[in-house]
Amino acid sequence: MNEDSKVPGKMLTGVLAGFVIIIVGIVLIAVAALLSTSSGSVSGVIFLGPFPIVFGAGPDAIWLIAISIVIAVLMIVLPYVLRRRSLQV
Repeated sequence: MNEDSKVPGKMLTGVLAGFVIIIVGIVLIAVAALLSTSSGSVSGVIFLGPFPIVFGAGPDAIWLIAISIVIAVLMIVLPYVLRRRSLQV
């Protein structure tokens, strides 16, 4: 067995691990929301490429907007910075 045949198996393991982490995160957030007694606020972010679509209602929606803008800027800038760094080496 050569080394090239092990790469797809490692990629599949990484993808499955990512899905498991996402599912566990969703369950934890749902349980925390059910056990919470404070007034609720609802918000979400949908990324279409590097562009966030933000929606929300409640007192904490402004934090979600700020965080999504920071993440969007990082998604746009980081590939260029990493590409420049890899070309210099």
